[in-house]
Amino acid sequence: MEISIEDQRLRPILEKVNSGARLNYDDGITLYRTSDLLALGYLANLVRERLHGNVTYFNVNRHINPTDVCVASCRLCAFGKRAKDPRAYTMSLEQVWETAGRGWTEAVTEFHIVGGLHPELTLDWYCEMLRGLKARFPQVHLKALTMGEIAFLARRGHISVREVIQRLKDAGVESLPGGGAEIFNERVRRIICDHKIAGEEWIEVARTAHQMGLKSNCTMLYGHLENDEDRVDHLLKLRALQDETGGLVAFVPLAFHPDNTQLAHIPSTTGFADIKNVAAARLLLDNVPHIKAYWVMMTPRIAQVAQRFGADDLDGTVVEEKIYHDAGATTSQSLRRDELLRLIRDAGRDPVERDTLYRPVARAGATLTVPV
Repeated sequence: MEISIEDQRLRPILEKVNSGARLNYDDGITLYRTSDLLALGYLANLVRERLHGNVTYFNVNRHINPTDVCVASCRLCAFGKRAKDPRAYTMSLEQVWETAGRGWTEAVTEFHIVGGLHPELTLDWYCEMLRGLKARFPQVHLKALTMGEIAFLARRGHISVREVIQRLKDAGVESLPGGGAEIFNERVRRIICDHKIAGEEWIEVARTAHQMGLKSNCTMLYGHLENDEDRVDHLLKLRALQDETGGLVAFVPLAFHPDNTQLAHIPSTTGFADIKNVAAARLLLDNVPHIKAYWVMMTPRIAQVAQRFGADDLDGTVVEEKIYHDAGATTSQSLRRDELLRLIRDAGRDPVERDTLYRPVARAGATLTVPV
């Protein structure tokens, strides 16, 4: 049953959605400029349920941030610190392995590993870290290092991106996270993260990884200095990459948290904007299988609502997350498995526990949780 559509500009988009036609740039601008959020959600939910029915996915994972030391000085970041900053930290290899094992149970299926661009940590160090994790937790999937970290290691080592990726694969990396994409528009990028790789280089690293058999996520940071045109352009560039490689597993819209950054004067995103970005992504990224409502950034309540606006995934237990909490995120740093189950069921969806590549994970007991 269709709902009432107040914004008549959405009518042609509804026709495209019903016929399975691809939306174009102008359609994307309309999605972002409409205030008819219920109609937008209705459209996104049509696509979401066509792809995934009533299922919402989640996983039991752990985030590991080995260091916050970073040579970049991005205005958007509250996480990265200079090496001489007394607040900075760098884990030893033993500390990384200990962190991974703290509270670990056989329920954990993924280690999500990202950090700063450390001026002294070498590719050899990262490979030893990964081999150590794989030796200690052989069944856990290693999703490690962003496109920016990989490009940085290639520059530091005077080797190709392809060689870095091959060595990471040999050490145990099985997929890549999607962070660091921020917004691809170079005008905005020069202001918010001019020390990072360019948007086109992010795409090229992802393309190379996909060609070498690694899947990855992808992201977009919104709610800072970008505009509607920048967001649509970003999503369509991701869609074009996916047309070419098929290597993107999930898209994660990331709300900018301004506290403790050089952009602290910018107001935080609203729930309206968070939901709109989820819905617009589901409609434009017709070839990316999954849209994630990352509860750490948008709060569990908004992530719940997002399940009816295009999202089919809530991410995971996380356990410890530093990057967005340094920027003022007030959400918990972890959710137990049973809490994720409740969030999904209360939204009227059917929870399915997954691994990193969205294969269902069977559990013997429904009340199994990860200690925190």
